[in-house]
Amino acid sequence: DGERPLWLGSLKSNVGHTQAAAGVAGVIKMVMAMRHGVLPKTLHVDEASPHVDWSAGAVSLLTEQEPWPELGRPRRAAVSSFGLSGTNAHVVLEEAPVPVEGEAGAGVSLAVVPVVVSGRSAGVVGELAGRVRGVVGAGRLVDVGWSSVVSRSVFEHRAVVLAEDAAELDAGLGALAAGGVVASGVVSGVVSVGGGRSVFVFPGQGTQWVGMAVRLWAESAVFAESMARCEAALAGLVEWRLSDVLGDEAALGRVEVVQPVAFAVMVSLAELWRSLGVVPDAVVGHSQGE
Repeated sequence: DGERPLWLGSLKSNVGHTQAAAGVAGVIKMVMAMRHGVLPKTLHVDEASPHVDWSAGAVSLLTEQEPWPELGRPRRAAVSSFGLSGTNAHVVLEEAPVPVEGEAGAGVSLAVVPVVVSGRSAGVVGELAGRVRGVVGAGRLVDVGWSSVVSRSVFEHRAVVLAEDAAELDAGLGALAAGGVVASGVVSGVVSVGGGRSVFVFPGQGTQWVGMAVRLWAESAVFAESMARCEAALAGLVEWRLSDVLGDEAALGRVEVVQPVAFAVMVSLAELWRSLGVVPDAVVGHSQGE
């Protein structure tokens, strides 16, 4: 479309020759251009090359900054990186969808939030824990937990503080900052080099307690879906409902109740872990868990 030409620009005019980084630098430039809705001008262009037939097609040089208008479809750009040997690395970028305000984490209410602190050494973990304490209470606890994982690299020395509220998080971080102080809800360790294997252990009768899984059923969609499937499978085979006996001490004292309940909780926990990417390399069990 002559009125909407294919605009042509150059990263080299902005930052010079970047050798092996030219391709990724071009990608970065176009991502930023999409983000700001601007087509940045190409610098230092006195006149277009006479070796190109600019009258053929609808290609125009970006000699001036242009707005990148909304056209009812995602913005798209092609990035080419030409090598001296004749290689051409080419990628087409498409604008990411705009997230709905409040969409991420909307309505999330977790009883316990894990906050991860990691570093190259145990000392760094303690130092960072002290710095994280400074933001406790400044926002939602679930946002602090989310940011602790996605906003920075996770190193081999790690600690996790499990907290129900800001006070618990502050206390756990304080214990880490103090260096090796044992505290409830704080787990720390070092990741083994080369990675390890995951094993799911399914226990037998006697590991249950009154009220187990009640909060998790209410808070985890994956866990709730699995428990609902178990409840449906038991319907017609037993005289009680799975959702009614988890908090019933008398019912859980009966063998014919506690064993199906324990089975449902165990397999539903396994489903929850798998949904989070924790897939076992091996499965072992004791008694009924076997």
